[in-house]
Amino acid sequence: MSVSANVIENARLELDELLGDRCSTAQSVRDQHGKDESWHIACPPDIVCFAQNTAEVSEIVKICAKYKLPVIPFGGGTSLEGHINAVEGGVSVDLNQMNEITAVNREDLDCVVQPGVRRKQLNEFLRDTGLFFPIDPGADATIGGMASTRASGTNAVRYGTMKDNILSLTVVLPNGEIIKTGGRAKKSSAGYDLTRLYIGSEGTLGIITEITLKLYGIPEAIAAATVSFPDIESAIQSVILTIQSGIPIARIELLDDVQVDAINKYSGLDLPVQATLFLEFHGSENSVQEQSEMVDGICQDFGAKDFKWTTQAEDRTRLWQARHDAAYAAKALRVGASMWATDVCVPISRLSDCIMQTKEDLDKSYLIAPLVGHVGDGNFHLAFVLDMDNPNEMAEAERLNGRLIERALSMDGTCTGEHGVGLGKKKYLKSELGEGAVGVMATLKAALDPDNIMNPGKII
Repeated sequence: MSVSANVIENARLELDELLGDRCSTAQSVRDQHGKDESWHIACPPDIVCFAQNTAEVSEIVKICAKYKLPVIPFGGGTSLEGHINAVEGGVSVDLNQMNEITAVNREDLDCVVQPGVRRKQLNEFLRDTGLFFPIDPGADATIGGMASTRASGTNAVRYGTMKDNILSLTVVLPNGEIIKTGGRAKKSSAGYDLTRLYIGSEGTLGIITEITLKLYGIPEAIAAATVSFPDIESAIQSVILTIQSGIPIARIELLDDVQVDAINKYSGLDLPVQATLFLEFHGSENSVQEQSEMVDGICQDFGAKDFKWTTQAEDRTRLWQARHDAAYAAKALRVGASMWATDVCVPISRLSDCIMQTKEDLDKSYLIAPLVGHVGDGNFHLAFVLDMDNPNEMAEAERLNGRLIERALSMDGTCTGEHGVGLGKKKYLKSELGEGAVGVMATLKAALDPDNIMNPGKII
C-alpha cells in the first residue's frame, strides 16, 4: 500500500480537528511508535493519535478508512515480533490514555477495563477486593495488547492464557463501526465466537477498546521455591512428572545454566549455576505445604538439590522480578549487544526431546542464547544475544531460530506459544496450519477489512 503525502496531509488535518494536540507528527513521537522490543527494523507511522475513548477510536478509524490509510493499534510497546511496526506507514492509535477500570463485579468474579490498563495497575486496584487477575507475561503490558496477542505467562499452567480469561470485547471495526462480542455470562452458545476471533488477531481485524475479564480470589497461602538440577534433562523430567501427577502447581519455570548465570549477575541472586526450576504454589496453608512436599520428592528422585521455598512476600517478589527480568539479564551478558527473542510450544510429552535437541544446537553455535520457559505447558523461549549490525551473527540466529521452529512443528507444536505472529513468524504459519487454514484466515481478513487498513503486513 502506497499512500501519497497529499492524502496523509488531508487525513492529518481531519485528525487534528478531532483530537487537537493529541494528534502528532513529531518525529520523536513517531519513532517511539514505530518499534517494539523485537529485533525488527523500526518503521515509524506517519501520524500518531492519542485516543481517550471508544467513540474517538471509531472516529479516527472512520477518517483512516475514508483515506484508506493504515491503522496500527499501540499499547505498551512490549511486543516481540514487530506487531506495532508501521511497515506501510499510516496512523498509530495510541490507547494508553484509555486506562480506566470501569467496573469490578466482585460477586461475579469479573471486571471491565479499557485497553490501556496495565496488568500491574489492575492488580493494585483489585488488591482490596480480595481478587486478582493472573495472566502475567512478565512485561507490564497493557490488557489490550495482551488480548490482541493472546498473551500467556508464568501462571498459565494453572490459570490458562488470555483466551481462557476474557468474557467479551468491545471492538472498533475497520469501517469505524463499534461491536460488542458478548456479555458477562460465563458461557454462551449464541452464534459464532467473535470474542475468540479477536483475541490474538494482533490488530488486523479491528481495535479492541474494552475487555471484560475473569478474576480469581487471592489464595489464602502462596509459597515460592527454587530447585537446582545436575542437568537440564533431569529438570525437564521433573516438570513432566509433576504435571502428569496432577499437582495443581501455579507456576513452574525452567532456566538453563546460562540464564541462571545471567540472572545472578543482573538481579543479585546467588543460585547454583545449573538448570533450575522456579516454582509457585497457591491454595490453603495445608495444600500449599502438601504440594511443595510432593514436588520436592519428585525433584529429589531426579537428583535435585537445594530445594528452597519461602512464603515471605518480599522474597517471592524478588524471585519473580528476577524471572521477569530474564531477557534484560541475558542482554547484559554482552556489552552493547541486542537481543532476538523467540518462542515455541510443544506437547509436554515432547518437551524433553525439543529442549535437548535445541541445547545441542546451541552448544555447537558461537552465539549466546539463554533458555527459559513456562515449561508447565510446554512453552519455552530463547534470547539470542547478538550484534545486529553483524550479518554473520544475524544469519546464525536466523538458522537456529528456523531449526527450533521446524523442530517444534515436527513434534505437533507451534511456532509461537505466546509471542504471536506479527512480522517474525509469518513465514511459518502455512507450515503449521496448512494452506487451507491460512486461506480461511485470509478470507476472514478480506471480508472484515477489504481495504487492508488494519495493521497491514502482519500475520497474513
